[in-house]
Amino acid sequence: MGPLGAALRLRIGFISHLPMWSPVTSGHPMILGCLLPRFQERCWALSCRGIKRIAGQREQTEAWDKHTSEELKVPFARTATGTFFQEQPKIGNPYLEDAFLQGYLKAHLPSKVLEEVSLDLERFGARVVAEIDSLGRECELNPPALQQYNAWGQRVDHIITCPAWKRLKEIAAEEGLVAEAYERRYSNWSRVHQITKLYLYAASSGLFSCPLAMTDGAAKVIEWMTERRGGSDVGCSTETVAKEQADGTYCLYGFKWFTSATDADMTLTLARIMDVHGEVEQGSRGLSLFFMEVRDKEGKLNGVEVQRLKEKLGTRQVPTAELLLDGAKAHRISAEGRGVASIANMLTITRIHNVNGSVSGMKRIINLGRDYASKRVAFGKFLKDHPLHIQTMARMEVQRRGAFLLLMEVARLLGLEETSMASERDQLLLRLLTPVAKLYTGKQAIAVISEGLECFGGQGYMEDTGLPVTLRDAQVLTIWEGTTNILSLDVLRSLTKSQGRALVAFFSAVQGKVELASNIKDLESAVQRMQSAISKLEEFSQRVGSKGPSGTELAARDFAYTLARIYTGALLLEHAARPGASFTDIFTAQRWCTQDLCPVATEEATGSYDPEVASLDTSLVYEGSPFGRM
Repeated sequence: MGPLGAALRLRIGFISHLPMWSPVTSGHPMILGCLLPRFQERCWALSCRGIKRIAGQREQTEAWDKHTSEELKVPFARTATGTFFQEQPKIGNPYLEDAFLQGYLKAHLPSKVLEEVSLDLERFGARVVAEIDSLGRECELNPPALQQYNAWGQRVDHIITCPAWKRLKEIAAEEGLVAEAYERRYSNWSRVHQITKLYLYAASSGLFSCPLAMTDGAAKVIEWMTERRGGSDVGCSTETVAKEQADGTYCLYGFKWFTSATDADMTLTLARIMDVHGEVEQGSRGLSLFFMEVRDKEGKLNGVEVQRLKEKLGTRQVPTAELLLDGAKAHRISAEGRGVASIANMLTITRIHNVNGSVSGMKRIINLGRDYASKRVAFGKFLKDHPLHIQTMARMEVQRRGAFLLLMEVARLLGLEETSMASERDQLLLRLLTPVAKLYTGKQAIAVISEGLECFGGQGYMEDTGLPVTLRDAQVLTIWEGTTNILSLDVLRSLTKSQGRALVAFFSAVQGKVELASNIKDLESAVQRMQSAISKLEEFSQRVGSKGPSGTELAARDFAYTLARIYTGALLLEHAARPGASFTDIFTAQRWCTQDLCPVATEEATGSYDPEVASLDTSLVYEGSPFGRM
């Protein structure tokens, strides 16, 4: 037997005295576990002889131990932790490191506004890195809790949030993240300034962007309370009723299954006014809008019971609860029966915030992945030096840039509307593009963030890295403020209500943007693809009108996707055609236009919208199910 074999036999005796999980096992506890029962007596004898030998020959044993380690090259022989180590990816200043954002602002903002806004965004970007990002992480690690009773058995329904959540609330006020849009320091560009600031903020905010969205929406409702526009049919299922009191206030009774940011100080809610006979009017026309303070002057809940906090896939940082309203005192702030119409503007705001959350989330995962690719070595070189890895990230970045321009477009249109500077075309586009942008960017965010997690390998799946939460939180973006299908139908509703004028405005805006790029040689192929897609969409729009509502509804989702891809492509072409555009701006427009820009025409060609196909869809889904035989 050679020296290696003798050393191994000796070491088995030493190892038999150690716990099964000892690092001396070199990461193979199961192998050791199989050997120990079989050789227990022999190992014990060897170990006793080994101990005696150590007592008399310590220097010789240590020499053998060193020789064995060197011969085996065992990395964990004398360490309690492994040698596996990766440098943590970090974000930089989200404004200074976003050349695309800076290029957009330079192309659109007046010079004086650009100068002031840029300084503010650079300063705020530094605050995101130094303070806000760590607070957001703390909110993720310390989600809200509900204390229903105090030590003396009294019902208190106290929602406990962490100090970081409270600090984020203070920062939001200090930075004017909602007020910026209403102070109008920069006239119609104030909305662009605010949304850009929120874009830098949202992904690092620990979801405090959610209560900010609702605060912004509530401010919008109050500002536009005299408007008499109709809104989406969002309140037909509301069961909350309101009883008028002698002093002109109302008491609200009902159950709210999903109430977000329930640590707020006030809320706006819909309810049906009960007449003297105890009857209420059903449907949207029976709803009125009420203002309600959550707590009274003594700090006690205002006729509100918190039944429980909701357990959600993501957005766990946000306290979302089931509430029972039992005589909650409230004030009616809309005309009776005009509640839904009053919150129409709120839906516009919250949906734009949703778009912002999508784009901000995409940008964060790409920024982290970009930093990580410059640190992580695989197969002998940095990830950034692997062309396939960078190609994948480039495709993610193209999606993010397109989504960013769509976000900025609806922000720009909203700013024009709020300052009475919007043309009829601007107003029609805002109504049409808001649900389009919301539904499409929500889908983009999930796809891009999921792809982004792969950029970190196994670390992207580990909770303590803080990466998986980005994907869980992104899933809400396709659900909150309307699912993809609901918003697709809302897109059709905007066309119907405008008697087709919204689609005319869409084609007019798109053609104008594409024409700006028509004389640039590097954009010729992209322009041709766009023109082809526009023609296909025009032809489809003419045909679909003759098929009736059922045919239109089946195509609604693909139709909305088509509007998003074509309009975004036009925005990218416009951006690439401006003076001073970079070669990456041109490349982004080229890459965007290589995808199917008119999926609604593609699906129509396969017969997806034929009436008989709808019946086959049902058979496919319910085949083998007892419901399929009903």
